[in-house]
Amino acid sequence: MVVQVGSEAVGRDVTETLLIVGVAVAMVFVAVLLIEGALRPGYDPKYHTGSELSLGDRGWIQIASFLQMGVGIFAFAIGVNRTLDTPVGAVLLAIFGLGSIASGVFVPDPRRGYPPGAPTGTPAALSWHAKVHDVAGPVMFLAIFAACLTVARSLQGPWRLYTVLTAIVGLALTVWTAFAYHKDAGNTGLVQRALILVYWSWIVLLGLHLL
Repeated sequence: MVVQVGSEAVGRDVTETLLIVGVAVAMVFVAVLLIEGALRPGYDPKYHTGSELSLGDRGWIQIASFLQMGVGIFAFAIGVNRTLDTPVGAVLLAIFGLGSIASGVFVPDPRRGYPPGAPTGTPAALSWHAKVHDVAGPVMFLAIFAACLTVARSLQGPWRLYTVLTAIVGLALTVWTAFAYHKDAGNTGLVQRALILVYWSWIVLLGLHLL
């Protein structure tokens, strides 16, 4: 009995640590996005996307942020599954994390006037790593949209409603971001930041709730 109770306590500690890691990496990612976006010379956070922070002399900061986010979300996915018993939701969260890692490893080409001196708009011919990066983003956001809908089935009451609404609003902002980017709209970065805040806030709040 003592051994069983001790084992359960260790299991709870592991699960709590995994959830805390997920909460922490999401908060770090948003902090880097907002701080770097505000301080980076030649970068307009209302116009430029988060991915464009991967460019320039300080691009390594955003790359590291993508990587820590991806690795941390793997831990978070395991913690969510251990708490809610949602294997499909955990796999979808892991795909979201994998997309973040791919976004960090495969950087975009200079574009949309950033870094300073880069051509305006998006180049007609992209490098192979820029093409991979441009695929990774949509995969990330579609994966977390599906993860929200899946995880919602294991939640009750207001948390289920909040998670479903997160998926709906997130999908709408994903589509809006795609259209804004395609049209080279001046508010592309602002819309994408709203999208990120919706999904990343859900990760933080869900993690705290499960704790």
